Amino acid sequence: MKIISFGDIHEDVSNLKLLRNELENANLIIISGDLTNYNGKKEAEKVIEEIMKYNENIIAQLGNLDQLEVDDYLTEKGINLHRNGFIKDDIGIFGVGGSNPTPFRTPTEFSEGEIETFLLEGFEKVRETKFKIMVPHMPPKDTKIDVITAGAHVGSQSVRDFILRHKPDISLSGHIHEARGVDKIENTLIFNAGMFREGGYVKITKQSDELFAELKVLT
Repeated sequence: MKIISFGDIHEDVSNLKLLRNELENANLIIISGDLTNYNGKKEAEKVIEEIMKYNENIIAQLGNLDQLEVDDYLTEKGINLHRNGFIKDDIGIFGVGGSNPTPFRTPTEFSEGEIETFLLEGFEKVRETKFKIMVPHMPPKDTKIDVITAGAHVGSQSVRDFILRHKPDISLSGHIHEARGVDKIENTLIFNAGMFREGGYVKITKQSDELFAELKVLT
C-alpha cells in the first residue's frame, strides 16, 4: 500500500507532472485542503480533474481558502474527507477541513468546538481499523508545523487534544505554508507538506504490517 498526500494547491497544479511517477504508482491520493485560492466549485473541479489524469483514487477536503460550495462538490463526487472517514485495507483515514479562526476571515473557518465535533464524526467511521491517519487541514497547536514567520503558534488546540486522546498513527496537515516539516506528539507523527507549488508532499507506505511516512520535496 502506498499513499501520496499533499495540499495547499491554490489552483497551481504545475508540479503534478514532476510527481507523475509517484502519483501513478500510488494506491491512494489524499488532498489535505486548499484546492483553490478563495474560489469555489469550478476552480476546485479543475484541480481534481488534473490530479485524476494521473490517479483516480483520490480523497480530498476543502481548506480555509476554499468556498463552502467546494465541500458540496467533493461530497457529490463521493470523495469528501471533511467530517468523514474512509477505510483502505486496514487503514482508517479521517479528516477535518477549513481552519480554526484566523485574523483574515477566510472563507471556511470553524470554532474549536466544531473542529472537535467534525473530527469525531470521521473517527467514528474508522474507529475499529488497525492503523489510523488523521487529516486536519490546520496543524495541531504548539508544534514545529504551526509556526508563522513572526514566531507565533497558530494551530488548532482541538486538533492537538484529539491527537493526544485518540492517538492516530499519522496526522497530515497544511495551512501554514512557512511551517513545512515533521514533528511528533507522543507517538503520532505529524506532517505539514507546505504549499504544493514549493514541492512538498508526504509518502506513506505499509510494509510488513507497519506504516512508514516521510516528508519529501520535489527537486
